[in-house]
Amino acid sequence: MFEYRRHKRSCISGFIAMSEVVFHSVVRSVRSKHNNAFMALGLNLLQAVLFVAVFYVMFVMLGMRSAAIRGDFLLYVMSGIFLFMTHTKAVGAVTGAEGPSSPMMQHAPMNTIIAILSAALGSLYLQIMSLLIILFIYHVGFKPIHIEQPIQAFGMLLLAWITGSAVGLVLLVIKPWAPALVGLMSTIYQRANMIASGKMFLANTLPGFMLSMFDWNPLFHCIDQARGYIFINYNPHFTSWQYAGWVAVVLIMIGLMGEFYTRRHASISWGARR
Repeated sequence: MFEYRRHKRSCISGFIAMSEVVFHSVVRSVRSKHNNAFMALGLNLLQAVLFVAVFYVMFVMLGMRSAAIRGDFLLYVMSGIFLFMTHTKAVGAVTGAEGPSSPMMQHAPMNTIIAILSAALGSLYLQIMSLLIILFIYHVGFKPIHIEQPIQAFGMLLLAWITGSAVGLVLLVIKPWAPALVGLMSTIYQRANMIASGKMFLANTLPGFMLSMFDWNPLFHCIDQARGYIFINYNPHFTSWQYAGWVAVVLIMIGLMGEFYTRRHASISWGARR
């Protein structure tokens, strides 16, 4: 897999070779969660089910069920949980990706871009597989699921993943310079999104002074827009998927520029400080 070639490649052959390295790196990233890939998927699946169950019970006990959209209430809960987990898992995976001082970077085809890409794709793979399995079991075993615009709703899931990867990329760039600070920032960001993501309420029902507390968060826009595509009875007025997209583009550009600068100043001694 990791071998040095002297002959020149065409763009197509170079892309295929890079895709092969990314594929193996994604497999390695998924198996890093557990030696058995099925166990890694099972653990992620269990976490998603527990999240859905806890929030379902909390909604019922607090009497917040009436504030949800008319339609499948459990699907309403899952729409927030799935996008929240996809976003936060992407942040954690990319932030924890191997940096320029990692021993893996000594292999010629391997580089930091492939490490970042494989960490992000590995996270997305686990979340999509967990989502499909849970929805399939719910659809077959409990109640048929109807999603009004499934392609657009899935696009919001991908946008939540992209924004999470973008945030993780910025944190990864800062990590070699201030590892303790990045660990704290990552934890605070992921914990804050338990509330700031808006998975427990709708943007249309918030008063103006509360809406301004959440509309900075791209995940808040992704979840609210996704519910607009999932349910025919909800039309989001105060959120925009374009905002989340532009935030992702800006953060990715900042992250790539920072990654290039950090890679040029990489030092093996950084690994001892982490």
